[in-house]
Amino acid sequence: MKRNVLIIGAGGVAQVVAHKCAQNNDVLGDLHIASRTVAKCDAILETVREKNAMKQDGVFKSHAVDAMDSAAVAALIRDTGAQIVINVGTAFVNMTVLDACIETGAAYIDTAIHEDPEKICETPPWYANYEWKKRDLCAQKGVTAILGAGFDPGVVNAFARFAIDEFMDEVTSIDIVDINAGSHGRWFSTNFDPEINFREFTGVVYYWEDQQWKETTMFASGREWDLPVVGKQKAYQSGHDEVHSLSANYPQADVRFWMGFGDHYINVFTVLKNLGLLSEQPVTTAEGLEVVPLKVVKAVLPDPASLAPDYVGKTCIGDLVKGTKDGKEVEVFVYNVADHKEAYLETGSQGISYTAGVPPVAAAMLVANGTWDAGTMKNVEELDPKPFFTILDDIGLPTLVEIDGTRRAWNA
Repeated sequence: MKRNVLIIGAGGVAQVVAHKCAQNNDVLGDLHIASRTVAKCDAILETVREKNAMKQDGVFKSHAVDAMDSAAVAALIRDTGAQIVINVGTAFVNMTVLDACIETGAAYIDTAIHEDPEKICETPPWYANYEWKKRDLCAQKGVTAILGAGFDPGVVNAFARFAIDEFMDEVTSIDIVDINAGSHGRWFSTNFDPEINFREFTGVVYYWEDQQWKETTMFASGREWDLPVVGKQKAYQSGHDEVHSLSANYPQADVRFWMGFGDHYINVFTVLKNLGLLSEQPVTTAEGLEVVPLKVVKAVLPDPASLAPDYVGKTCIGDLVKGTKDGKEVEVFVYNVADHKEAYLETGSQGISYTAGVPPVAAAMLVANGTWDAGTMKNVEELDPKPFFTILDDIGLPTLVEIDGTRRAWNA
């Protein structure tokens, strides 16, 4: 049994993680949150107090830490007595936080692949460039590391495992579809960190098909999807984290990721990209200032956390999984629908942050009770999805299934 949680990060997703940890502190024990700017952590703790989120009296403290400094993170883990670290900071800090967990023996949970600030859309399988290099060391030291335990990646990986285990003898394709049918009322904004958001879409789109890696470009391949609740929505094939692990664990299946975009987003993105404003490489201004164009764009766009009060509408994220059962073709859609306004009323964050922040807390609870305390490194599809779904049902993200024209709960 592991207890006491350290949250790394202080953005919109971290705020959801903080609220959900507070709501389940009877399981998770003492709670701590840390980022470079302790005032941001304090602001999150104030929202926890305002919502009276703590299930029972207990510790919830804020700390300052540079998560790029592995020794500093390790020292904080020791000082707080944290046995579980939920890393929802920028993807640039994954490896330093993971190293600190390996050093101290704390369980590690993150929600995205590590990124090098100077590289975009790395060669697949991307996990092999960073996290998977530490897999043997985690096993040697008995350290649990759960990779990509947000929604996508994360819950969608569990959706794939569940669909295959429950309904198929063989899987032939996994298509992950992420639709945000909400509206925030701003002229233009990204739903999460603009720097990370744009980096996902400026490089090569890798996907797995015919048991090999293939390439396309952003917005080159799109199709209309008719989904529960949100209806018909246009989505485009994008590169994404889960493709890199699902293709390794289900190499016989085609694995693709599709994300919904409106024409306005595409037009703005295209102009910014063509002007060079989405470049991660520094340039020098006429005044002799060295700036990174992408960071300038991030600085002038709205903070995604500021969108929450005005956000309305729903998200639908799921997996269309196809295969065969008893020699017959079968397809199943496993999905979740979340509501922006409900997320805001509960946690003060919008639905994108909510869907990303609830799952790592469910994973932490499974580590705490021993169910997912694997003593090695795992991607989510390598773990039993049913206990995960059970907790997600209880804490705000129910899993639904559509098969043969019938929609039902996953455990119906």
